[in-house]
Amino acid sequence: MNKIDIKNDLYNRCIEYVEEKIKNASDAIENAQRSANEETKSSVGDKYETGRAMLQMERNKFEIQLKESLKLKEFLDQINVKKEYQNIQPGSIVKTEKGNYFIAINAGKQQIGKEIYFTISLASPIGRELADKQKNDYYSFNGMKIKILEVI
Repeated sequence: MNKIDIKNDLYNRCIEYVEEKIKNASDAIENAQRSANEETKSSVGDKYETGRAMLQMERNKFEIQLKESLKLKEFLDQINVKKEYQNIQPGSIVKTEKGNYFIAINAGKQQIGKEIYFTISLASPIGRELADKQKNDYYSFNGMKIKILEVI
Protein backbone atom coordinates (compact mmCIF):
# COMPACT_ATOMS: atom_id res chain seq x y z
CA MET A 1 0.00 0.00 0.00
CA ASN A 2 1.49 3.36 -1.00
CA LYS A 3 1.61 6.47 1.18
CA ILE A 4 -1.44 8.14 -0.39
CA ASP A 5 -3.48 4.92 -0.02
CA ILE A 6 -2.54 4.76 3.68
CA LYS A 7 -3.51 8.40 4.12
CA ASN A 8 -6.79 7.79 2.30
CA ASP A 9 -7.55 4.77 4.49
CA LEU A 10 -6.86 6.75 7.68
CA TYR A 11 -9.00 9.63 6.42
CA ASN A 12 -11.88 7.27 5.61
CA ARG A 13 -11.67 5.78 9.09
CA CYS A 14 -11.94 9.29 10.56
CA ILE A 15 -14.99 9.96 8.36
CA GLU A 16 -16.60 6.69 9.52
CA TYR A 17 -15.86 7.60 13.15
CA VAL A 18 -17.54 11.00 12.79
CA GLU A 19 -20.49 9.62 10.83
CA GLU A 20 -21.09 7.09 13.60
CA LYS A 21 -21.02 9.91 16.19
CA ILE A 22 -23.49 11.90 14.09
CA LYS A 23 -25.81 8.90 13.76
CA ASN A 24 -25.64 8.11 17.48
CA ALA A 25 -26.37 11.70 18.49
CA SER A 26 -29.23 11.99 15.98
CA ASP A 27 -30.76 8.73 17.20
CA ALA A 28 -30.44 9.84 20.82
CA ILE A 29 -32.15 13.17 20.04
CA GLU A 30 -34.97 11.34 18.30
CA ASN A 31 -35.37 8.93 21.23
CA ALA A 32 -35.37 11.75 23.78
CA GLN A 33 -38.00 13.63 21.76
CA ARG A 34 -40.13 10.50 21.46
CA SER A 35 -39.89 9.94 25.22
CA ALA A 36 -40.86 13.54 25.91
CA ASN A 37 -43.85 13.24 23.58
CA GLU A 38 -44.95 10.02 25.28
CA GLU A 39 -44.61 11.47 28.78
CA THR A 40 -48.14 11.90 30.08
CA LYS A 41 -49.21 14.31 32.73
CA SER A 42 -49.61 12.43 35.98
CA SER A 43 -51.67 13.38 38.95
CA VAL A 44 -48.47 14.65 40.53
CA GLY A 45 -47.64 17.73 38.42
CA ASP A 46 -44.13 18.20 39.79
CA LYS A 47 -43.12 14.66 38.78
CA TYR A 48 -44.34 15.32 35.24
CA GLU A 49 -42.50 18.63 34.99
CA THR A 50 -39.31 17.16 36.45
CA GLY A 51 -39.44 14.26 33.97
CA ARG A 52 -39.95 16.60 31.01
CA ALA A 53 -37.14 18.88 32.20
CA MET A 54 -34.78 15.90 32.51
CA LEU A 55 -35.69 14.73 29.00
CA GLN A 56 -35.12 18.24 27.63
CA MET A 57 -31.70 18.42 29.31
CA GLU A 58 -30.79 15.05 27.82
CA ARG A 59 -31.94 16.19 24.38
CA ASN A 60 -29.89 19.40 24.70
CA LYS A 61 -26.80 17.35 25.59
CA PHE A 62 -27.21 15.22 22.46
CA GLU A 63 -27.81 18.31 20.32
CA ILE A 64 -24.46 19.70 21.51
CA GLN A 65 -22.79 16.38 20.65
CA LEU A 66 -24.41 16.46 17.21
CA LYS A 67 -23.20 20.02 16.55
CA GLU A 68 -19.66 19.10 17.61
CA SER A 69 -19.69 16.03 15.37
CA LEU A 70 -20.97 18.05 12.42
CA LYS A 71 -18.11 20.53 12.97
CA LEU A 72 -15.64 17.62 12.90
CA LYS A 73 -17.17 16.38 9.63
CA GLU A 74 -16.92 19.87 8.17
CA PHE A 75 -13.27 20.05 9.25
CA LEU A 76 -12.52 16.65 7.66
CA ASP A 77 -14.17 17.76 4.42
CA GLN A 78 -11.47 20.46 4.10
CA ILE A 79 -8.53 18.02 4.31
CA ASN A 80 -6.70 17.17 1.08
CA VAL A 81 -5.39 13.63 1.48
CA LYS A 82 -3.84 13.54 -2.00
CA LYS A 83 -1.30 16.22 -1.07
CA GLU A 84 2.08 15.40 0.44
CA TYR A 85 3.07 17.98 3.03
CA GLN A 86 6.42 19.43 4.05
CA ASN A 87 5.13 21.01 7.26
CA ILE A 88 2.87 19.14 9.64
CA GLN A 89 -0.74 20.20 9.24
CA PRO A 90 -4.18 18.58 8.94
CA GLY A 91 -3.92 15.75 6.43
CA SER A 92 -0.29 14.93 7.25
CA ILE A 93 1.03 11.55 8.19
CA VAL A 94 3.88 11.98 10.64
CA LYS A 95 6.35 9.22 11.42
CA THR A 96 8.49 9.73 14.51
CA GLU A 97 10.93 7.72 16.58
CA LYS A 98 8.09 6.96 19.01
CA GLY A 99 5.06 6.47 16.78
CA ASN A 100 3.06 7.34 13.69
CA TYR A 101 0.33 9.96 13.55
CA PHE A 102 -2.36 11.04 11.14
CA ILE A 103 -3.20 14.68 11.76
CA ALA A 104 -6.95 15.16 11.48
CA ILE A 105 -9.27 14.48 14.43
CA ASN A 106 -8.92 12.46 17.61
CA ALA A 107 -10.29 9.13 16.38
CA GLY A 108 -8.02 6.76 18.26
CA LYS A 109 -5.51 4.12 17.29
CA GLN A 110 -5.71 2.61 13.80
CA GLN A 111 -3.80 -0.34 12.39
CA ILE A 112 -2.95 -0.52 8.72
CA GLY A 113 -1.02 -3.61 7.83
CA LYS A 114 1.63 -3.99 10.50
CA GLU A 115 1.80 -0.29 11.33
CA ILE A 116 -0.08 1.56 14.05
CA TYR A 117 -1.22 5.15 13.52
CA PHE A 118 -2.76 7.47 16.08
CA THR A 119 -5.31 9.82 14.58
CA ILE A 120 -4.95 13.10 16.44
CA SER A 121 -5.88 16.74 16.07
CA LEU A 122 -3.51 19.68 16.23
CA ALA A 123 -5.37 20.72 19.39
CA SER A 124 -4.17 17.60 21.23
CA PRO A 125 -1.00 17.84 23.37
CA ILE A 126 1.11 15.95 20.81
CA GLY A 127 -0.57 17.79 17.95
CA ARG A 128 0.39 21.16 19.46
CA GLU A 129 3.99 19.99 19.71
CA LEU A 130 4.03 18.72 16.12
CA ALA A 131 2.29 21.69 14.46
CA ASP A 132 4.26 23.22 11.57
CA LYS A 133 7.34 21.09 12.21
CA GLN A 134 9.16 19.26 9.38
CA LYS A 135 11.14 16.12 8.76
CA ASN A 136 14.25 15.95 11.00
CA ASP A 137 12.81 18.48 13.49
CA TYR A 138 12.42 17.48 17.12
CA TYR A 139 9.50 17.88 19.47
CA SER A 140 9.21 17.33 23.20
CA PHE A 141 6.64 15.15 24.88
CA ASN A 142 6.61 13.86 28.45
CA GLY A 143 10.14 15.12 28.92
CA MET A 144 11.47 13.24 25.86
CA LYS A 145 13.01 14.82 22.79
CA ILE A 146 11.62 12.95 19.78
CA LYS A 147 12.77 13.17 16.17
CA ILE A 148 10.35 13.48 13.26
CA LEU A 149 11.46 10.94 10.67
CA GLU A 150 9.00 11.64 7.89
CA VAL A 151 6.12 13.95 6.96
CA ILE A 152 3.79 12.83 4.19
